[in-house]
Amino acid sequence: MGLSALVIPLGVFLGRSGAERALLVSPMLLILVVEILNSAVEAVVDRSGTERHPLAGMAKDMGSAAVMLSFILLGTVWLLVLSDHGLKILQH
Repeated sequence: MGLSALVIPLGVFLGRSGAERALLVSPMLLILVVEILNSAVEAVVDRSGTERHPLAGMAKDMGSAAVMLSFILLGTVWLLVLSDHGLKILQH
């Protein structure tokens, strides 16, 4: 949550067009959605019992992997959009 308080306003400020602003902000919103879904999966797995089951562990691992991929998406989008800003500065 703390990161979103920084990333969302910064994305709105750094984006030069509506499309860029959407590209910079959307992955952060996706991370929040994936985090909520991951928490829901973990709550269901924890509620279903105390015994260890391979499928329960797999569900938790897959939820965590989804969160990590969302962060990778955030970094990739920011890198691509902001590197394009740098290239335009060098061309002028």
